Amino acid sequence: MPLGLLGKKLGHTRVYDEYGNVVAVSVVLCGPNRVLQVKTKEGKDGYKAVQLGFDDQKEQRLAKGTLGHIKKFNGTAVKRIREFRDFTLDVKPGDIVGPNIFAKGDFVDAIGVTKGQGFEGVVKRHHFRGGDSTHGAKGWHRRGGAIGQRLFPGTVMRGTKMPGHMGQVRRTTQNLEIIQVREAENILLIKGGLPGAEGDYVIIRESKKIPKGSTRQKMILDARKKLYARSSGEDKKAAKAAKAAAAAPAKK
Repeated sequence: MPLGLLGKKLGHTRVYDEYGNVVAVSVVLCGPNRVLQVKTKEGKDGYKAVQLGFDDQKEQRLAKGTLGHIKKFNGTAVKRIREFRDFTLDVKPGDIVGPNIFAKGDFVDAIGVTKGQGFEGVVKRHHFRGGDSTHGAKGWHRRGGAIGQRLFPGTVMRGTKMPGHMGQVRRTTQNLEIIQVREAENILLIKGGLPGAEGDYVIIRESKKIPKGSTRQKMILDARKKLYARSSGEDKKAAKAAKAAAAAPAKK
């Protein structure tokens, strides 16, 4: 993870972008993140990484081992600790890292735990079709049907789709665009939805598929500008103005 932050999902809202379009965004509190430990390849750890802490906590609520680790590097008690490999910023223990490490137009990946749905049947959990509602079907409208065999192997096969607990699993949503960076409030406005409920902790990291400053990022942003210019008629206005400017010296 070249760049990343720990954050908390606050909710959803809508904002206007620079083209006047309404964009649905997720509001994420991404700071302050305190640097607890910096690992280097030359040190005893043998690899480069940075440990970040987020969300202050009372010391008596932490395990003694965790609190001792934090005190070793003169840090303060926090609720969440996350290690980011190959962190590209030059930081040291005690530094504060905020949402300003990202910029408008950057793409990020969001990692979190999805909402728990409880015990669900196969229609909702695995998108089964379900049984017929007519032609004599009774009691099989939302059931899964047979799950095993009689002769061989005479047991339920591993991985068979059945009712069970749904949700509350770790998931990553990729290639989400940052619409606004509110540094004073330590808030990121990210286009689209993130895994988890309001108040859940999330990890915001630099996109692996569309990293900062990549050719793909520039292509996406340039294509959006051209699409807006075409839809609003600005490209025709610019071409007309250029043509008039080129013809003006000829008249003189």
